[in-house]
Amino acid sequence: MDNLLERLDRTILFIVIYTLVFILFFSTIGYTLPFVLGILFAILLQKPVKFLIKKFKIKSWISSLIVTVIFFAIIITLLSLGITSLTSESIQLGKNIQTYITKNSDEIMGFFNNLETNYQHLDPSIISTIEKNLSSFTSKSLNLTMEFTKKALSLFLIFLTKIPYTIMVILFTLLSTYFFTKDLSAAKDKIFNLLPESKLNRLYNIVLESKKMLSNYMASYLLIISITFLETLIGFLVFKVKYAVLLSILCGIFDLLPVLGIGAIYIPLAIIYFLSKNYIAAVGILILYGIVSVIRQIIEPKIVSSSLGLHPVAVLAAIFIGLKANGISGMFFCIFLVVFYNILKKVEVL
Repeated sequence: MDNLLERLDRTILFIVIYTLVFILFFSTIGYTLPFVLGILFAILLQKPVKFLIKKFKIKSWISSLIVTVIFFAIIITLLSLGITSLTSESIQLGKNIQTYITKNSDEIMGFFNNLETNYQHLDPSIISTIEKNLSSFTSKSLNLTMEFTKKALSLFLIFLTKIPYTIMVILFTLLSTYFFTKDLSAAKDKIFNLLPESKLNRLYNIVLESKKMLSNYMASYLLIISITFLETLIGFLVFKVKYAVLLSILCGIFDLLPVLGIGAIYIPLAIIYFLSKNYIAAVGILILYGIVSVIRQIIEPKIVSSSLGLHPVAVLAAIFIGLKANGISGMFFCIFLVVFYNILKKVEVL
């Protein structure tokens, strides 16, 4: 009984400390972002740095400098190409949507008039309700698409106004990554040397398990996004959808959002093709939407649970409760709560 109460006390203490750290971390992330990214990048770059030191017998600071510069050169190049491509295609997409609505406004309105003509035998109130709902749904979907395009453009313009701040963040992140990469091994050894032998193995196991599970968590969601992107890209190429790459990237990003999801891309796109009288593409896009959504719901718990070593029900519960409680931030809170609890349980802290 005493052992059970002790474990319960430790569990409650863990939940309280975890909650406070989570709130503190995300409330101060605006001030600590370059240094958080620097630590994460430094951990990621440890193996290449050690490889260069061992292979070419060079000093630690030189190896860290080479790896950091190459890493940031690749990241900045990819971001520049991605932003340029997304911006140009978003602007073109917005122009085409506006052009289509302007040229085909009569056909769009005529579509609803034809509904009333063809289905006069139905109750007029039913026809009126259907017409209003379809008109409202189409209008909202088209407006959503246009608003998203405008929002993407406005965000890009805001990004341009914040270029000095962005450059400062990139510069501080680069410098902190270099220094953390150079000093990480030495700092880790100093911390371990300060600890008594009895605590050393336990701390080492905690760090090892945390690194392993967090890496697996990020890798699992990267895999899920990649699967959604590839499924969407293949489907859009089959149905010859314009801007297939741009829309597939957006679907991958939207796939992480709990409210909008990939439906924010698929549904307006299907409506546009339906109004363009390309019924095969419209139906195909809706079928593809259903397939991708079902596959996403099936693979997410399995991939996340297998990569983290958790039961699928625990992952499902964390995702559902978190989303219900506080959206995407609540989902992250619950998932990492389960992850860190599992880590401390493995190393026999809880």
